[in-house]
Amino acid sequence: MVGTRPAASDEARDHTSANHAIATERGQGHRGRRPARRGRSPRHDDRPGRRVRPARTAQRDACRGQGVDGSALIRYESDIVIDAPLSTVCQLQTDVEHWPTWQAAVTGAERLDSGPLRRGSRFHWTTTPAPATPTTPATTLAITSTVQQLQRGHCVLWRGPAAGDGLRIDEGVHLWTFTKAKGGGVHVHTEETWTGAQVEADMPTATAALGRGLETWPSDLGAAAEAHP
Repeated sequence: MVGTRPAASDEARDHTSANHAIATERGQGHRGRRPARRGRSPRHDDRPGRRVRPARTAQRDACRGQGVDGSALIRYESDIVIDAPLSTVCQLQTDVEHWPTWQAAVTGAERLDSGPLRRGSRFHWTTTPAPATPTTPATTLAITSTVQQLQRGHCVLWRGPAAGDGLRIDEGVHLWTFTKAKGGGVHVHTEETWTGAQVEADMPTATAALGRGLETWPSDLGAAAEAHP
């Protein structure tokens, strides 16, 4: 299983998302916005343990037609192939309350409703302290997320604000998709955007912080899934 490595900023390209009728990475950027920074993976075949860089598709970049915030200045994406059953990978990722058992960066997670995770479900979770930056102190983040879309065995999309001591992300939008890889295993794609005046004031630092999280999380998911009995 392998994640991605950051790449230089790409020019934004036109695309109309289901949530925002705005221009994104497939053409000119949103008016008055600089191109978003992205994480990318090198191109290799799609077998477990290999790096992947698949072609962009609606299936990979959306959940029931909805994706991340196309106008966001801060974004990152990561891909990994996990050598485990699709059902195991999806179960681990959507069993929110058990995230702390396999993710060191998540210190707590609580569902705010009952029943299976579904569209409209809400959950509150906290992270280990984010490192200090030139403009913000080290702080634990408290996040309240709402599931926007979910298709069992294929994808989940949630969004919500995050806040800590001296740090606020007005909204994070996080997409996960899961597909069977041609060479075996599960191809996991994740992509997230952040918006908010504070994080947008220092885009390189915010993008680096987001990238660290989106490299670690899929790797932790892969380790847990591959160790699952």
